[in-house]
Amino acid sequence: MSSVVDKIMIKENTDFDLIIIGGGLAGASLACAISRSEPSLQIAIVEAFPFKTDESVYQPAFDARSVALSYTSKQIFEGMGIWPFINQLGSAAIKKIHVSDRGHAGVTRLNAEDENVEALGYVVETRVIGQALFSVLKKQENVQLIAPARLKNYEVGDNSASAILEQDGEVKTLTTKLLVAADGGDSVVRRLSGVRIKQRNYEQSAVIANVATDRPHHNQAFERFTDSGPLALLPMAATEKEPHRFSLVWTINSADTESIMSWDDETFLTKLKQRFGGRAGEFVHVSKRHVYPLSLMRAKEHVRERLAIIGNAAHTVHPVAGQGFNLGLRDVAALSQVIIDAVRNGNHDIGSLSVLEPYADWRRRDHIQTTVATDSLVRIFSNNFLPLAALRNLGLFVVDVVPPLKRVLARHAMGFVGKMPRLGRGLKL
Repeated sequence: MSSVVDKIMIKENTDFDLIIIGGGLAGASLACAISRSEPSLQIAIVEAFPFKTDESVYQPAFDARSVALSYTSKQIFEGMGIWPFINQLGSAAIKKIHVSDRGHAGVTRLNAEDENVEALGYVVETRVIGQALFSVLKKQENVQLIAPARLKNYEVGDNSASAILEQDGEVKTLTTKLLVAADGGDSVVRRLSGVRIKQRNYEQSAVIANVATDRPHHNQAFERFTDSGPLALLPMAATEKEPHRFSLVWTINSADTESIMSWDDETFLTKLKQRFGGRAGEFVHVSKRHVYPLSLMRAKEHVRERLAIIGNAAHTVHPVAGQGFNLGLRDVAALSQVIIDAVRNGNHDIGSLSVLEPYADWRRRDHIQTTVATDSLVRIFSNNFLPLAALRNLGLFVVDVVPPLKRVLARHAMGFVGKMPRLGRGLKL
């Protein structure tokens, strides 16, 4: 059985309420949230790559990529009604987080019990989330999947926008009340719109892999700061062959990428042990490794007439605090709520600025706080200046022993930033 649909054609319908450019996790989550809450809205998802449909590709695998879902992200999926499916397919609770600085004594420990929650977050394979979302979307009569197809241009009129797509060499035009950019950090929609961005290159890269250890992880995550950047180990659900495994995010200097990626598995695990230490046990196996350059980016505008920007198209952050996808999912929760509330209040022009500006205002604080927080952590913990190292380790110690400070850090890690949308509280739209 093929693992992808070779082509999903544009059907007779070319007029939509909402066209989402980008069928990744953010775009699919938005379509899922809105389509199930308001069946009257006609939605199209345009994706440049074929959609995966063979459920066998979602079976647990040692080399599967994962994301760390914050507590509020789990609540969002719960409000959408798909968390039970995600949890059944496989998730690992993060019950404890151990934060340390390599070569120094300071440490902070966060515990779900202290926050009276089952878990601070969850680690889930991206393909599991994809299967859960796709299984819902393919049953929604008001959702049309268009793939593979690429946006060539778009135009904004008084009452609608036109999306000009190319599929199999043919150019087709769709109309919509609202166009949503969910097409990633190198967003075509954002570029075509002329929305400017604020960007910083960290000159760092993230090596992503899964590693197996010789002992159980006991649902504990580790964040260890090193002179080349943070190194994170996130507990993963077990497989038959690998009962004890972590998702690894190892930040390195970009200049060292070629050398590190050339290491064989044994060398890689040895170097990882030297860098991380022995808290997680012995590293016995590593999956295929991937490397991604790291940068900070934030769009200077998040809405225009007929346009909204979400997810990585609106912001990319350093993985130091694991907030990238969670920040985008909070975009989804807020935008879906303002759209649904507008429709229920009798305003069906969901692409008007009167509908969209509350979304931008709502999300501004979270975008700024999260980008500033992650950027500050990178600057502070990647600096080897001895007095600064002493201060940051004192900070780790103080946070660990002062409950109010620890609670602030834990709440932020759990995704509680500003006013929470209904989905973020686990409620239906």
